Amino acid sequence: MQKIIPTLRLKNQRISLQKPIVMGILNVTPDSFYEESRIKDDSAILKKASQMLEEGATILDIGGYSTRPNADDISIEEEINRVIPSIHSIKKEFSNAIISIDTFRSKVAREAVNAGADLINDVSGGNLDSQMFETVASLKVPYVLMHMRGTPQTMKTLTNYENIIAEMMTYFHNRIMTLKNYGVEEIILDLGFGFAKTIDQNYFLLKNLAIFEQLELPILAGLSRKSMIYKRLDIPVSEALNGTTILNTIAIQNGAKILRVHDVKPAMEAIELLSYLK
Repeated sequence: MQKIIPTLRLKNQRISLQKPIVMGILNVTPDSFYEESRIKDDSAILKKASQMLEEGATILDIGGYSTRPNADDISIEEEINRVIPSIHSIKKEFSNAIISIDTFRSKVAREAVNAGADLINDVSGGNLDSQMFETVASLKVPYVLMHMRGTPQTMKTLTNYENIIAEMMTYFHNRIMTLKNYGVEEIILDLGFGFAKTIDQNYFLLKNLAIFEQLELPILAGLSRKSMIYKRLDIPVSEALNGTTILNTIAIQNGAKILRVHDVKPAMEAIELLSYLK
């Protein structure tokens, strides 16, 4: 099986993915599932961004719409009002920072890229906004294509699969083909752990993550402090860092090239130590 080309074009440069990189999560939402990740003001986001960059994050992922199960729906305008000031602040303070906008709405994506975001991270894989793929193509930025069924409000009821890997492979094949027909070349895959999947399905996908290397695109793993960790261990989300590090390690061993995390330093340490096993 041919391995993926381990590079990603960001900010007119090629970033090597021979060694995995880290995407730090910056939630400008009042209701994200991990309370300590919620950022409430400009000084707090700059402090958190500074910490993540110092600890080694390559990308900062800014989101203004909570996609936890049963999260409140908010207007496009409110989402824009949450994320755009944060992007401006980070770009002003850290001009070389690479910013991802975590949104499934094309208007938010466009506004964010115009404000300085460098890539689009869409949990819906373009299924919740028919203009998203065309928008990504016109903006000429990389795109994180995630697998999810339904919406954040309904996904917990949509976990029935006859063959989850085969169905996800078909989904990715079809979405990748559509994106490439629009002219989008820089695509990152996200299996969508926790999105329309049961806990057992999440672990099955993690165990078999390497199968998706057949698609020859970088794989992003978003496992940080998710319910598949704290519910299985019967602990609060605040105590799920050790479990996160363990699952991130497994994800890297199975082919993940990007770790999306709340805690950058432990993820960087896992990447560094695993590099000595090559």
